[in-house]
Amino acid sequence: MNNKVIISCALTGALTPKEKNPAVPYTPQEIADVAYASWQAGAAIVHLHMRDDNGIGTMDKERFKETVRLIREHKDCDVVINCTSSGGFVSNEDDRMTHFIETPEIEMGSFDIGSFNWGDSFIFDNNPVFLKKLCNVYKQYDVKPEVEIFDYGMLGNAKHYIEKEYIKKPMWCQLVLGVLGGMDATVDNLLYLVRHLPENTVWSASGIGNGHLPIMYAALALGGHIRVGLEDNLYMSRGEKATNPLMVERAVRIVKEFGKQPATSQEAREILGIRPFVR
Repeated sequence: MNNKVIISCALTGALTPKEKNPAVPYTPQEIADVAYASWQAGAAIVHLHMRDDNGIGTMDKERFKETVRLIREHKDCDVVINCTSSGGFVSNEDDRMTHFIETPEIEMGSFDIGSFNWGDSFIFDNNPVFLKKLCNVYKQYDVKPEVEIFDYGMLGNAKHYIEKEYIKKPMWCQLVLGVLGGMDATVDNLLYLVRHLPENTVWSASGIGNGHLPIMYAALALGGHIRVGLEDNLYMSRGEKATNPLMVERAVRIVKEFGKQPATSQEAREILGIRPFVR
């Protein structure tokens, strides 16, 4: 399957308001609708954050449940459902995990394998005690971790967690470049990270904002998979606002122009070692 490229679509994130782009989905129905449309456009995986009634990121387990239910109401849709373990301002770390325990349809979960200053806004806290708890939840409920790497030091953490068997092989790794506080979204930085990945890692990359296309092209050239979506980038080009399906459609065209093929959701499951889809 080396000719197959997994396209993930990160639909909304926790921060960007509709005022910047009206296509940013907030409600469970909006998120489910755009998840289905993005899958139809060619995304094998959708990455889900939740928003509250004011559009603020939340870890409300009921919103996760409702969104997943609405996605699965589409009987033809087998998209891989990947939910965040962050993205809401919560005081209780258990709130970052409960939706994985109570929603068995969730197949993947983000695993941000280190803490850092998110710009000059807040500390993105992923302390070792929390991460080990999250690993145990993922193991118990058969959730595939998506190990998110924002800078080189996090690769050392990932190698440690693999050695200690907190993370099973093959590791699925998302290289996220361009967040202030992490590594800049440059081709040099992507190449450096890829050269230092643990053996047999299956990896994808995304660039924030104007790093979006350079990182996509570089990831394809280096044999990786790709992520698109309004969580990472609001524009198709300067002044032209994006939608999630439009970004997926463009990614599909680019993948084919590289002489490769977008992976179906079932092919993505086989590549990543995720349990087969059963309705």
